[in-house]
Amino acid sequence: MDNNQNNNNYKRLVRSKTNRSISGVCGGIGEYLGVDPVIFRLAWVILTICTVGMGVLGYIIAALIIPEQMD
Repeated sequence: MDNNQNNNNYKRLVRSKTNRSISGVCGGIGEYLGVDPVIFRLAWVILTICTVGMGVLGYIIAALIIPEQMD
């Protein structure tokens, strides 16, 4: 039997296709953790302001690393 068929009961962190503002990173994290994605969006904005723009770099890296949701 294929190993992928046996492991379908675990959660995967993916970028959301339905709950997205830019690329779905915060929506995907929110869906993964079961928390409102607005909290992550606000945290990302605060991080970006407090770190003089490093949050933008982090968001771009997350958008490149986290795979998009497959439907």
